Amino acid sequence: MKEEILVLLPIFAPTLAALEERYTVHKLWLAPDRAAKLREIGPRVRGAVTTGLLGCDTATMDALPKLEIIASFGAPRDTLDLAAARARNIVCTRTPDAITESVADLALGLMIDVMRRIAAGDHFIRAGRWEKGLARPGNEVRGKRCGIVGFGRIGQGVAKRALAFDMPVCYFGPNKKDSPLPYYSDLVAMAGAVDVLVVCCPLTPQTRDLVNASVIEALGRGNGAGFLVNVARGPVVNEAALISALQEKRLAGAGLDVFWDEPRVPAALMEMDNVVMVPHIGSSTMEVRVERGRKLLANLTAHFAGQAVPYPIP
Repeated sequence: MKEEILVLLPIFAPTLAALEERYTVHKLWLAPDRAAKLREIGPRVRGAVTTGLLGCDTATMDALPKLEIIASFGAPRDTLDLAAARARNIVCTRTPDAITESVADLALGLMIDVMRRIAAGDHFIRAGRWEKGLARPGNEVRGKRCGIVGFGRIGQGVAKRALAFDMPVCYFGPNKKDSPLPYYSDLVAMAGAVDVLVVCCPLTPQTRDLVNASVIEALGRGNGAGFLVNVARGPVVNEAALISALQEKRLAGAGLDVFWDEPRVPAALMEMDNVVMVPHIGSSTMEVRVERGRKLLANLTAHFAGQAVPYPIP
């Protein structure tokens, strides 16, 4: 008899298909009444599958009295109450992977797109406007000054790529790193000294609204200069300040992989052709997804076989 597991939200389709081959899978997102669904299946479910972004709250744990394992597709960050899970003797797992290069690639892609107006040019052709006139020119990437907010692995990956485009690079963070690149302890000062600001830092209470109105004004320099790229988390950048600066042409453009209330995106951003948006795909490559799926299945297989899981959350 197959073990019963609860999948909290849609995940990579091949991984979901593999789960359905091995287990009796309940898909919570398809239930018209989630509370009723949890009451129905709760006494039988031994495993829960989630993602790093969603995690699993204590209410869901409480609704699953026989829950033994929470297997995350990705690595939870403050989205899983580990203390509560461990108090219930629930095993918590992750799928560690190397997303540095993937996210850094996307950051450069967004930068080039918004500065060179690649997506805008695509829309220009599809709308049949080329026969009526020329598209608006973009901006050179080469030689522009790049400021990086958060100089961890991803920030350093962005720096490596920006340097390859002959961009002078500097960085901001809580501490100076062992790097020859210029360091700023004042984010407003750095924003005023660069042409592109790339946000790479984690979301913490200290970084929420870190890129605020003052930072955005310094980046725009009062004349509509400056581009902002965010591959961190939406709330690191002040939503109202960013939208206002873009609407009033006090900022040249933005490339956004993340938003404040995903998957809901402000209509104001959708109306602007100086904003390039993608649906939080920094780590969304086939290679990363396949690897995460393999590790998630390995965690569940080991647990239900009575073995130690290979990728526990430390």
